[in-house]
Amino acid sequence: MTLHINKKGIRVLGIAESFVRTSPQSQLAGVVMRRDLRIDGFGFSKVSVGGNDATDGVLRINRNLDRKDINALLLNGAVISWFNIIDMEKLYDELNLPIISLTYEDSEGLEDRLSEYFANSQIKLQLYRRLGERKSVWLKTGFDVYVRSMGVTVEEVRTLLDHFTLDGRVPEPVRVARLLARAQLKNELMVEKL
Repeated sequence: MTLHINKKGIRVLGIAESFVRTSPQSQLAGVVMRRDLRIDGFGFSKVSVGGNDATDGVLRINRNLDRKDINALLLNGAVISWFNIIDMEKLYDELNLPIISLTYEDSEGLEDRLSEYFANSQIKLQLYRRLGERKSVWLKTGFDVYVRSMGVTVEEVRTLLDHFTLDGRVPEPVRVARLLARAQLKNELMVEKL
């Protein structure tokens, strides 16, 4: 798929999550946002905390939205919900969309932690290694982010993120998805206490 980065009507699906480690499930939220920063749809899904179903959760959101006008997928990280690793290759193959995963701090990686926390860590290690290296991208807001991407160049990533980032380093579709995920999780936790 060709990404028409400067198209005024470009739409991205931002995905973020919220979880509590003591809970078995994490809340995913997805927000469809146009380049003019208008929200154009949203959806929810659940994944296991510490599990291996994050990719399926993202695919469920996309399938339930049933949109043909989404031009790219922005992930608020590829390792979510306490080491539930998103398979970016699978997303790219199934959605035929550019995939961009964002993180906001430099790190040495997670291989040691995966081996420490999971007795049978081979699947997680394999998925993590397939993610590849992150690249630093400097935004017009004066902040840098670390990205992994498929189906899009680093320069296209920078341009897309500049279109969708008002201030700081978190693009609006991801920021709003994170707020929705937190609100939904908080609501569910309050209902459980009743």
